[in-house]
Amino acid sequence: MLNTIPINLDRWLEENGHLLQPPVNNFCLHRNGFTVMIVGGPNERTDYHVNPTPEWFFQKKGSMTLRVVDESLEGDAKFIDITINEGDSYLLPANVPHSPVRYADTIGIVVEQDRPEGANDKMRWYCSNCRMIVHQLEFYMVDLGTQVKEGVLAFENDPESRKCKNCGTMNHSRPQKP
Repeated sequence: MLNTIPINLDRWLEENGHLLQPPVNNFCLHRNGFTVMIVGGPNERTDYHVNPTPEWFFQKKGSMTLRVVDESLEGDAKFIDITINEGDSYLLPANVPHSPVRYADTIGIVVEQDRPEGANDKMRWYCSNCRMIVHQLEFYMVDLGTQVKEGVLAFENDPESRKCKNCGTMNHSRPQKP
């Protein structure tokens, strides 16, 4: 059935802002070929998402940092922070590891394509010390909010997965205070 009722984002935020809670802070507004999510800050995650399709980011309120890993140079991954300011739009190419860092009292919109059959997403954690991959989960994305939250909690509750095989550093699912 055709949905003919638009959503007023400002009104939706006034009435439903409480739904944007850590660790993922997102709510699915639309799903039909694309998933349209509204995302609040702050978030508390250290994982990087690898999406087999592009993702579109729009920052409605405040600024965010999109941490990405450029793996285009064989064997030489480069970690880059991209600042997305209020009013900015950014299209992230497919298969780029990324970790959105959202600050308090910020609102963004993220649009993702539905995944083609057999195209799996990944959640990846890099060592906070040596930047090697510590752990990776691979799954077919059905519900981003639920699956990412489950992945974050599973990683945090499995010390063996969190320990870097390269340097021995114990990593965490949430940023640690210095």
